[in-house]
Amino acid sequence: MEASRDQSMQNKKMTKKPLVLAAVMLAMFMGAIEATIVSTAMPAIVADLGGFTLYSWVFSAYLLMNSVTVLIYGKLSDLFGRKPILTVGIILFLIGSILCGFASSMQMLIIFRLIQGLGAGAVTPIATTIVGDIYTPEERAKVQGYLSSVWGISAITGPAIGGLLVQYVSWKYVFWINIPLGILSLVGLWLFLHENIHRKKHEIDYSGAVLLTITISSIMFLLVEGGSRWTWGSWQALSLFTVAAVSMLGFIFREKQAAEPVMPFSIWKERSIFIANIVSLTTGIMLIGISSFLPTFVQGVMEQTPIIAGFTLTTMSIGWPIASTLSGRLLLNIGYRKTSIIGGLFLIFGGIMFVTMLPSSGPLWAAIGSFLIGCGMGLTSTAFIVSIQSTVGWEQRGIATAANMFMRNLGNTIGAALLGGILNNRMMNFFHERNVSLTVNDANKLLKVEERGKLSSSVRAILQEGLTHSLHTVYDVVLIFAVISMLFILFIPKNGDRSV
Repeated sequence: MEASRDQSMQNKKMTKKPLVLAAVMLAMFMGAIEATIVSTAMPAIVADLGGFTLYSWVFSAYLLMNSVTVLIYGKLSDLFGRKPILTVGIILFLIGSILCGFASSMQMLIIFRLIQGLGAGAVTPIATTIVGDIYTPEERAKVQGYLSSVWGISAITGPAIGGLLVQYVSWKYVFWINIPLGILSLVGLWLFLHENIHRKKHEIDYSGAVLLTITISSIMFLLVEGGSRWTWGSWQALSLFTVAAVSMLGFIFREKQAAEPVMPFSIWKERSIFIANIVSLTTGIMLIGISSFLPTFVQGVMEQTPIIAGFTLTTMSIGWPIASTLSGRLLLNIGYRKTSIIGGLFLIFGGIMFVTMLPSSGPLWAAIGSFLIGCGMGLTSTAFIVSIQSTVGWEQRGIATAANMFMRNLGNTIGAALLGGILNNRMMNFFHERNVSLTVNDANKLLKVEERGKLSSSVRAILQEGLTHSLHTVYDVVLIFAVISMLFILFIPKNGDRSV
């Protein structure tokens, strides 16, 4: 323990912290702008490539690989150092981004998003861990605010650039914009970050990684296809459930036996870490529910342009860094628990805004709801990361940070699959109840002005009513998870009220 502390201090002295922070922020900006741009561009992508029923798979494929690999990357960074593992992640992310721009079908795009997600699993958790390594606990609360400001910058530039590219050039460029960002980040990391890692033979937990992949993949397929393509009682659904349950039990057993497990369960014994990870799961479901489907509501139901749809998401990413910066100060003054409770209240208020949103409410209503959700995410996520990194030492900081990111990514993955399945299922039922010969894929026509203009007023009204009805069900689920998040936050130990 003392040796690892000495090593950490030596690395801090050699490393040029401001320049490393800049490189880390560039890497995180690449991931942040990807989220805002792709969400903004998705209606145009679906309108061009078709396949509305595969809409959620574009997000689910990316999030699946992100979720599966984040723990593996976190563990590898503890074993071999942050810099080489983050480098591999950025390179894979860039390869996936290039290929996504060349996709000519939804199926190809989904495959290339898997590659992109394979790299993305390294970016945010290891970048955040690097900050935990080179800054003191007192500095981390402040610096985490700087990292969160990345989301604010991407919020201003991402949807604006994405909307302009979609409207005047091509959606393909929303993926290619990552290339210069990734290259600059790599240059900064290799020039200014210095690590002295003690080289020794490690036992990598390959079987644990495989079991984790099988578990998450099975759950995702079950949530996306269950209730729509397959009935919940079908042999396909029951088989996937069985595979998920068996592989999950196998993963838990394996992790208890492994010398260097992908997920060391010892870090979950700390109550504050356990609650932080569970709330990250529930807020991850909320986050993907808003960011994935809000542009569809604004464009398809409110009939606004891609740029306006993008800016309704922008406010979320503006509220996030503002609240994160404020969270850093609150942590020092009122402590982790009270800061998290304030964040939980913002999540509930934001959820209420979306549940009560009508087609006539206008994009401003959607933007305010997004802003409130962003404030809640900024307050809670910063409090969680600072608390976790202050609880563990260097040798577990990578996996502890990655575990928290994993839970949020898992929430994103479950949310994209679950909410995408709910959307498809509710639309199918809506059309069936009204005995109209429309399918879920007909919703594509609402997302392009030319196609929408060709629809008769009656067909357009039915499609918009069906989309509104289905999306409101999605927002009901988002609010439920906001309430669940708040309930868990209330169980944070009272000593969490002490300042950092």
